[in-house]
Amino acid sequence: METKISEKVINRLTLYHCILTDYLASNQEFISSKQIAQLLNIDDSQVRKDISMLNNSGKGRVGYIVKELKMSIEKTLGFKKTKNAFIIGAGNLGTALANYDNFTNYGLNIVALFDNDTRKIGKTVNNKLILDIAKLDNLTKKTGVDIAILTVPRQYAQSIADRLVKANIKYIWNFTPSVLSVPEGVQVWNENLMGNFLQFTYNI
Repeated sequence: METKISEKVINRLTLYHCILTDYLASNQEFISSKQIAQLLNIDDSQVRKDISMLNNSGKGRVGYIVKELKMSIEKTLGFKKTKNAFIIGAGNLGTALANYDNFTNYGLNIVALFDNDTRKIGKTVNNKLILDIAKLDNLTKKTGVDIAILTVPRQYAQSIADRLVKANIKYIWNFTPSVLSVPEGVQVWNENLMGNFLQFTYNI
């Protein structure tokens, strides 16, 4: 039986992956848990504990082989398995996310964007077409896409979420400042941008 990895560990592993990518780019073959810990200002033992979940033991006194550890994280977190998604809302945030090419490195493929603004419909963002929101239900069923990234204005968040549920979307990455009500079987991940900002600035 596989060990379930917590959200906090997944978050740290993605940060380790960023560090490993930089090390690989600078042709560094090995990295120690202490080096990772210092870069992230966390405890060395926490890094070793996280990495132990990857079945990557490293090499005594030398550390971990950067390429192998990077691949272990990618395999464990499913980077290589492509996950298709729609962006709902082609405003500033939605288009910024569509332009973020690094998503593909983590297995996220943005298929299209949806909006109700006739001035935007038919245009493309980073080679991704902006479609009329009226086509959402039909296209979701045709493509089998079950992930939606929600970037609409707050006042429309719940009604669009209801529409996503009816279209058989199972996973909603919610960038709106609204707490969504969804039925059992639909998962919502709230990206609390202002909450993160306030955590960062609380003691400033």
